[in-house]
Amino acid sequence: MVLQDKIKKREATVGIIGLGYVGLPLVIQFVKAGFETIGFDIDEDKIKYLNQGKTYIKHIPDKEIKTLKNNKGFKATTNFSMLKNTDCVIMCVPTPLGKHHEPDLSFVLDTTKTVAKHLHRGQLIVLESTTYPGTTDTDVREILEATGLRAGQDFYLAFSPEREDPNNKQYTTSTIPKIVGGYTKDCLKVADALYSAIVAQTIPVSSTRVAEAAKLLENIYRAINIAMVNEMKVLFDKMGIDVFEVIDAAKTKPFGFQAFYPGPGLGGHCIPIDPFYLTWKAREYDFHTKFIELAGEINTSMPNYVVDKVTGALNAKKKTLPSSKILILGLAYKKDIDDTRESPSLKIIELLTEKGARVDYNDPYIPKTKKMRKYDLMKRSVPITEKTLKSYDCVVIATDHSCYDYKLILKHSLLVVDTRNAMKGLESKGKIVKA
Repeated sequence: MVLQDKIKKREATVGIIGLGYVGLPLVIQFVKAGFETIGFDIDEDKIKYLNQGKTYIKHIPDKEIKTLKNNKGFKATTNFSMLKNTDCVIMCVPTPLGKHHEPDLSFVLDTTKTVAKHLHRGQLIVLESTTYPGTTDTDVREILEATGLRAGQDFYLAFSPEREDPNNKQYTTSTIPKIVGGYTKDCLKVADALYSAIVAQTIPVSSTRVAEAAKLLENIYRAINIAMVNEMKVLFDKMGIDVFEVIDAAKTKPFGFQAFYPGPGLGGHCIPIDPFYLTWKAREYDFHTKFIELAGEINTSMPNYVVDKVTGALNAKKKTLPSSKILILGLAYKKDIDDTRESPSLKIIELLTEKGARVDYNDPYIPKTKKMRKYDLMKRSVPITEKTLKSYDCVVIATDHSCYDYKLILKHSLLVVDTRNAMKGLESKGKIVKA
C-alpha cells in the first residue's frame, strides 16, 4: 500500500481538523515524529495564537507552540481547501448533546462534508470524536462515498477514539494506548501504521463499531461508578459518616475495588455526555439502558444537592440564600486546568443566582468567562484576599485547584461548603460543611 509506505518513511502529510484539547496535542506529536502537519480550525483566534507561537490551552506550555511555529513542516489555517494536500485527515470535533439529551452530530457531519469536497484516492480519513457505534461506517462513510469514491477501495476509513486527560502528568497523548478500528482490514493496517508512529502502543480492533463502543464503555463505566459514590455521599451524610474516609478505607483492599470519588457533579467533554449517545442509539434496538440513565439522573442532580447544602448551611447561620453573597472557587470541571466544558460549577452558579443569591467566582486558570452553548455568565474572576473572603457569606469549593491556599481560605472565610474534600485535615471550628 502506497500510503502505508509514505507513513513509514514520514513522507505522508497529516491534516488535523479541530485544534482543541484533543487536536492540538495530536498536532504536537505528529510534528515531533517528523510528519508535515496541517492544523485546521474555524476559530481564527486559535490560528492566530499558533502562528504567533502562543498557547491557548493552559496545560500546554508556550515552548511547545513555539516549537510548532519554528517548524517548517507545520501550518495552521482556516483554509480548508488545503485538505487536498493531505494524505491523512483526522477529525477531532465536538459531539455535544442537544436540548433533550439527543446526540448532536452536526459538527462531525459538517466536517465530513468539508472533507468530502477535497477527498482523493489513497487518502486516510479518521474520526476521533466520541459517538455511537455505526457513525463512522454509516454516517461518515455515506457522505464520503457520495463523491463516487469507495471506502476500503479508493480511500481508507477508520475510527480511533481520543483518550485525552488534560494535564495528566502520568498519561499523555504518546503514552496512552490508542484503540484503532478500520472499515476494512486494509483501512486498519494504514490507520494503525499512522498512530504507531506517534504512540507507544496501538490496540487494533476488528471494526470501527468496536472502537466506538469501547470508548463509550470506558466513559459509562466511570459515569456509573461516580454516580454510585455520589449516591453513597448523600446517604452517608445523612448517617453522619464521611464518605471520603469510607473510600480511603475501602481502597486498601488489594483486589476487587477501584476508588472513585464523589463531587459536585460531572464535567468535561466526555463523561457527562457520551453515555447518552448509547442511550439514544439503544432505542433503535428497543432497549432501555437502565443503569446509564439512572447514573445520569444521580450525577446531574448533584449541583442541586450542593445548593441545598449551601442553603442549609446559611440557614444554620441565621442567613437566607437570597440575601447572601457567595463565592465559587473553581470554574473548571477539574483541578489545575482551564476547561469549563460541562463544569458543574456553571450549573451551581445558575441555580444559586436563580434563587436570588449574588454569586462571584475565582479561578486562576479562567480570568473571565466566555459565551458557551448553555451559559453566558459575563463574569470575571475575583481575587482571593483576606478582605475578599471576609466579604462573602459563603465560599463554595467546587474545584480543588492545587494552587489554592486552603488554610488562608478557611481562616478568612465565614463559612465554607466543601464539595471536594479539599479541607481534609484542617481544623474547621464549625466553619466547614461538606457537600
